[in-house]
Amino acid sequence: MIKGFHHAALATPDLDRCLRFYRDLLGCEVAWEFGWPRGTPAADAITGLAGSAARAVMLKLGGSFLEVFEFSSPPAPPTAGRRPVHAHGITHVAIEVTGLHGEYARLVAAGVEFHCPPQAQESGFVVYGRDPDGNVLELIEYT
Repeated sequence: MIKGFHHAALATPDLDRCLRFYRDLLGCEVAWEFGWPRGTPAADAITGLAGSAARAVMLKLGGSFLEVFEFSSPPAPPTAGRRPVHAHGITHVAIEVTGLHGEYARLVAAGVEFHCPPQAQESGFVVYGRDPDGNVLELIEYT
């Protein structure tokens, strides 16, 4: 029986920088940390990679989790600029907030890049921004 979604995951080239953003700026808690050295057959089987090695954290925000990996092996393929939201795959991570305009101002002051100012919609307000790796982060407030 399928119970529900548990978490989404991101890969980053700099886990410490990612933690400064998601933990220190957005308020996620580190639920647990883990990793594995190169030459761990079970990790290679799960990831579908040969010779993988990584360190990772599971972050908790409210009742949701976000897993963040920094792979030291194998080398990641190069990326060509920022991934647009219409590219196939996961397009964004959404965080529900209260006081969206205040959170927007706080994050802009901290250097977070947004596509535009908060926009009104029938159910409240929404805005898309980018994390330090260029992943799209949505702030949404239901009013």
